[in-house]
Amino acid sequence: MGLSIRAYARRRGVSHVAVLRAIKQGRVPVEPDGTIDPAKADASWERSTDPGRAKSKSKATAEKLRPVGEAALGSVRETLKEQGLPAGGSVTFVQARTAHEIAKAHLARLRLQRMKGELVDRARSTALVFRLAREERDSWLNWPARIAALIAAELGVEAHAVQKVVEGHVRAHLAELADIRPEFR
Repeated sequence: MGLSIRAYARRRGVSHVAVLRAIKQGRVPVEPDGTIDPAKADASWERSTDPGRAKSKSKATAEKLRPVGEAALGSVRETLKEQGLPAGGSVTFVQARTAHEIAKAHLARLRLQRMKGELVDRARSTALVFRLAREERDSWLNWPARIAALIAAELGVEAHAVQKVVEGHVRAHLAELADIRPEFR
């Protein structure tokens, strides 16, 4: 035996208008005699209702929801923490929606920056830094040969000895600089 629309609305804890709207949208099935089978209607209502729009959620309803992957929950928590928002152990639908909106805004900002030419390609930047560092290194390696004769003349010593000493110090300094690894994040 089915319930009337108003009786089902009372049982469900919503207005009869909400039930009528759900029937019109096809979210709640109606029996041929115009009544509502509460078991079928409840199951259909739970499947088709956005949890973020539901006014109250019972514990049984919360347990019926499909579990979300831990990676997705971690992503939501991380996004919320980056924005200084609370992200506790259990993530609510509202928190997930907030994280989603933050991510959409971030992507829109990145697209705009790319269109304006404010963003650079990481691989291209790395290649450019590598090329510039190599040119700088080569310039320093050639410097002792160019300057050794001038230093030797000022000091009144043999040019070859000065070149060897300066080359040794330049190579040691370049070895120290080789430990620096640029990271583009």
